[in-house]
Amino acid sequence: MTLSDFMAEDARALWATALALSQSVALAGAAVSPRPLPPLLFFTDPARTPRPWETAARLPAGAGVIYRAFGAPDAVETGLRLREATQAAGALLLVGLDAELAERIGADGVHLPERALSAAYALSGRRPDWLLTGAAHSQAAVRGARDLHALVLSPVFPAGGASAAKTALGVERFSALAAQAPCPVYALGGITAGNVAALNESGACGLAGVDAIQTAFSRP
Repeated sequence: MTLSDFMAEDARALWATALALSQSVALAGAAVSPRPLPPLLFFTDPARTPRPWETAARLPAGAGVIYRAFGAPDAVETGLRLREATQAAGALLLVGLDAELAERIGADGVHLPERALSAAYALSGRRPDWLLTGAAHSQAAVRGARDLHALVLSPVFPAGGASAAKTALGVERFSALAAQAPCPVYALGGITAGNVAALNESGACGLAGVDAIQTAFSRP
């Protein structure tokens, strides 16, 4: 038996596609990553993922978590719980924007929002051991990204949360933008087990999500 035999059907579909994408994308020309890029990234959200460590604990080894605290008063406490869960699962942990918090909880790197992508240069010099990813929602952000190991481009499909007001890129537009990026690109936004197969030839290096991953990995 393999790990996937113990996963729920939706979790198997997401993980299998994420693995296939990560193995099919050529990474030549990208910044050398201090560790392998996770095929699957679970984004936390204070409102939508109130107990993110529970999902993190059930992720397959090699996956990753991007912890977005958004200034929550319990950021350190939640971050430490996520650090414990990800270490036990064999997953990586990145912190959204807050490098100080990342240092404090012993995270593996930082994820920068689109407005702060320019911070990658300083971070890469200060912490060459960190994995650095960034968000992109436009062609300018994709083309201008520098000193990052990967971008997370969204929304691919109609999405909820902060991306609800954004027009979905669609697979064709996503693929065109991913081809212009100077580093590997993750697909984020509205991805489910039902539509994930549409990304097989998209050029994505992996999958990212909030609700779909939390739901798929909600039980052992």
